[in-house]
Amino acid sequence: MNGSPASAPPKLEDFRRITVKVGSSLLVDSAQGCVRRDWLAALAADIAELHAKKADVLVVSSGSIALGRKVLGLPEKDLELEDSQAAAAVGQIALARIWAEVLADRKITAGQILVTFGDTEERRRYLNARATIARLLSARAVPVINENDTVATNEIRYGDNDRLAARVATMASADLLILLSDVAGLYSAPPLENPDAILVPVVSRVTAEIEAMAGGAASRNSRGGMRTKIEAAKIATTGGTHMLIADGRVLHPVARLRDGAPCTWFLTGSNPVTARKKWIAGALEPRGALHIDAGAATAMTNGKSLLPAGVTRVEGNFARGDCVVIRNATGGEIGRGLVAYDASEAVLIAGRNSQDIAQILGAPGRTAIIHRDDMVVAGE
Repeated sequence: MNGSPASAPPKLEDFRRITVKVGSSLLVDSAQGCVRRDWLAALAADIAELHAKKADVLVVSSGSIALGRKVLGLPEKDLELEDSQAAAAVGQIALARIWAEVLADRKITAGQILVTFGDTEERRRYLNARATIARLLSARAVPVINENDTVATNEIRYGDNDRLAARVATMASADLLILLSDVAGLYSAPPLENPDAILVPVVSRVTAEIEAMAGGAASRNSRGGMRTKIEAAKIATTGGTHMLIADGRVLHPVARLRDGAPCTWFLTGSNPVTARKKWIAGALEPRGALHIDAGAATAMTNGKSLLPAGVTRVEGNFARGDCVVIRNATGGEIGRGLVAYDASEAVLIAGRNSQDIAQILGAPGRTAIIHRDDMVVAGE
């Protein structure tokens, strides 16, 4: 079946950018309403080990509502939206502080990022979030990301951090997403209901058969379940990111994966760069065009970003984050990309040095009009 291993799974050390998702049921002691500090310190040691080997690490962490509800004395039953938002407002402060402390103990800087559904779905906000994450990683910090439950409504929220983690992983071009869970992986049937269920070690493709294996949420604090993890796997693998589900209830859950602990791998035949380029090249309708000179065209084919100085003409009424066609001096299409400026701004800075952008626009802007990571060049 599609869940059986077709080949040996990858090794943890093969990956250079890893997103680790931590659920509330792992992070928070439900009886005490506080963080399981020893467990988190052990996970921080695992993250530090990856970090020391020059891997970029991102964390998607639940826990703000679970922490805040205890402080505010809110009931353990399902909360109304305003109660959840209030709990998140209190708990987010504690969550950020605890992550900063445990990572600082390992001499790693943490950066907090709160996102909503729109930040990963709307291209303008997507580019902002992606740029912030990239800058933190370039500074060797670990972004700690959570859904902004204080402002998100039921209609515009993910509601679970499995799918959010998958969106973040693909947005950040991570090549691996680790979902730490309260189960060891995907089983052939819900293990709490069927003692004969077996762990599926490798899923080469998410099919209807694989989806049928999923059960519901396993604990009160968890808002997700195996169904949301399967949805996350579809998001991640489509975006070129491998994903695995592993038991996070033990100490050093990531280090155990390196040593061969049981888990379920969801494999992708692509990689984040290739998947992103396919998306830019074929899935987005261009909203305009940038005509560039020969020097800029040569720089692009050599892997460089497109700077305003190389732009000779701007066409269309596009907004920041839209896809535009890149045309050479003879009008031929040589690439496409997500533009970093609105059309009105692009007209003003076209042909100008990047150092002049702040003076021209009255505020600092991005150096590149299309960054290389947001561009696909003909022939790629």
